[in-house]
Amino acid sequence: CVFRHDLQFLRKLFSLCTDINKSISFFLWCLSEFNWVFFVCVCVCMFVFRYAQVEPEDAAEFMNAASQGKLSLIEKYLADGGNPNAHDELNRTALQRASLQGHTAVVQMLLEKGADINFKDQLGSRALHWACRGGSLGVVKALKSHGADLNVRDKLYSTPLHVATRTGHTAVVEYLLSCGAKINSRDREGDTALHDAVRLNRYKIVKPLIVAGADTKIKNHEGLTAVQQVKQWQFDIMETLQRLDKLREADLPENPARAE
Repeated sequence: CVFRHDLQFLRKLFSLCTDINKSISFFLWCLSEFNWVFFVCVCVCMFVFRYAQVEPEDAAEFMNAASQGKLSLIEKYLADGGNPNAHDELNRTALQRASLQGHTAVVQMLLEKGADINFKDQLGSRALHWACRGGSLGVVKALKSHGADLNVRDKLYSTPLHVATRTGHTAVVEYLLSCGAKINSRDREGDTALHDAVRLNRYKIVKPLIVAGADTKIKNHEGLTAVQQVKQWQFDIMETLQRLDKLREADLPENPARAE
């Protein structure tokens, strides 16, 4: 590989954990047989594949075990020196996967073994965002007890309260509010949690938000308050129903059989 200046294959060898540290003569050989440029390339490749986040083959099993709540497999992976912050191609960690699926015991173990509670996936979501999406109050409480920021934002400026509201997890919303989560935080579209609750017809969440002090006068970037969204939603539904009714009436004379 070195003789042919084949850097592509050299990278593959390093990714397979080829051990070149046992022979210091390797470096001396590079220096004596080849130029400095190639030697530097060799060193860079070695550093990247030895110290960068290149996960072992069993990392995939570890990630799946976190999703499935298999404590024994997770414990073995970590005991063997596995990285608790191993992540998939979307930068989602085992902690985030376990948080989504509601595996409280797995979440507790990962946090105790050094999993980063503030690790961001590609959308900037943390474990708490995923827990609120999954709706497990136990996981949310576990993350909160380990210092999770209740007002942390992802790349869309969504807070955990936004996420819990959109996914309709009333108990999680009520818990976040009781812990002092900022109720009027606005996302990238200028929407508060109340805007989301109204738009998505989360009527069971609208009440606790208003009782907790949600500002009904805040306008989003479209200039609409949550109350105005209600009126617009009702108007759109009415218009759609009227249009469908007219189409049905127009179709009846042509094809009476379809009315039956």
